[in-house]
Amino acid sequence: MSINVAKLTAALQQFVGSVANVQAAAVVSPDGLALASCLMPGMDEERVSAMAAALLSLSERIGRELNRGSIERVWVEGAQGYSIITNCTEEAVLLVLADRQAKLGVVNLEIKNVVSQLQEFLTGSSNTLAMSS
Repeated sequence: MSINVAKLTAALQQFVGSVANVQAAAVVSPDGLALASCLMPGMDEERVSAMAAALLSLSERIGRELNRGSIERVWVEGAQGYSIITNCTEEAVLLVLADRQAKLGVVNLEIKNVVSQLQEFLTGSSNTLAMSS
């Protein structure tokens, strides 16, 4: 899988900068590798990626065990906001962090839009990880 990290990062920065109340976003592999991110200061990219992968793995197991089918999106609502994990491709998921004031319908629509863009970048080229930033 070839990934243009610069394009992924730019798309995430545009998404976080333009969608009201979205605080951070990251594209993560199912095994916990950060492919690109736009996180809040002080957030550890490796830790965020590992937690997103763990949550996705548990959610997939719940989907199987409870006959819910494949997981499209995972929502975690906390006192300070939302963590949303959405499938992009078989090799990547999008993690979005939004605050409590986020309009979830708008965020959901914008997630669909950015996922389409990210899929193009994720499925684009050869088989090496291009670490251009």
